[in-house]
Amino acid sequence: MVTSDCISWKGRKLAYTIHFPKWSVEGEKKFPLIIICHGFTSTRIGVDRLFVKTAQALVKHGFAVLRFDYAGCGESEGEYGDNEFACFIDQTKEAISFGSKLTCINEHAITLIGHSLGGAVAVCTAADDERINNVITWSAVGNPFADIKEIVGYNGEHPVIDHLGYAITEEFLLSLQAFSPLEAIKKFRGSALFIHGTGDPVIPSDYCSVYYKESKKVKGGSKSMELIEGANHTYSSIKHFDLLIRSTSEWLLKNDKESVQNNLKKSV
Repeated sequence: MVTSDCISWKGRKLAYTIHFPKWSVEGEKKFPLIIICHGFTSTRIGVDRLFVKTAQALVKHGFAVLRFDYAGCGESEGEYGDNEFACFIDQTKEAISFGSKLTCINEHAITLIGHSLGGAVAVCTAADDERINNVITWSAVGNPFADIKEIVGYNGEHPVIDHLGYAITEEFLLSLQAFSPLEAIKKFRGSALFIHGTGDPVIPSDYCSVYYKESKKVKGGSKSMELIEGANHTYSSIKHFDLLIRSTSEWLLKNDKESVQNNLKKSV
């Protein structure tokens, strides 16, 4: 079952789509929830339908999947350039609150999947929100300011940059300086999986091993990483997408029960 509507965030409507597995015969089964954090100026659909295909694949394994558009993206209200990085974290927390309150969702089994800049958002959110027990990054940004500055060509000369029709303000770019997901991951005590394609021309795949190394410095949860040979930034080929989903789903199925048990222990 697939439904779409809006989440309210500071007077703005954030468009979402949620995918549910088939209901159990008893109608009482609660599903683990995956929330997808899309990247810089992207949408809940994703390049080449990345997030739609992801939801369709993971729902077959018994996961509910929530996709949403950050303010100013896709079908959500607002202007992207009006955001700061902290706004993405706040919007993600609002999505967590919405999803965790659904009657068919297991509030003790919530995973964030973040792609590109959304990977940095997912890590920073998970480090600050105990409701998250798993975080998965795909092609994650490691240095938000430096990486996005490079993408948009920011040199400090213009207060607003026209990037693909989005008005990217200097204030937005400078807000990225205050956040370091590579430091934040050391505060996350849940389980984490880091995936990156070696053929990524946008964000260096070296970040994957750095995330993994830094995540190992904190006790709690399992930590894994995988490099997908030749995959581009959005895993656009059939082969690379299949490898991405296989690695992600196998890791999720392995960690789901353990994550639920650990979270239940913490709540006792």
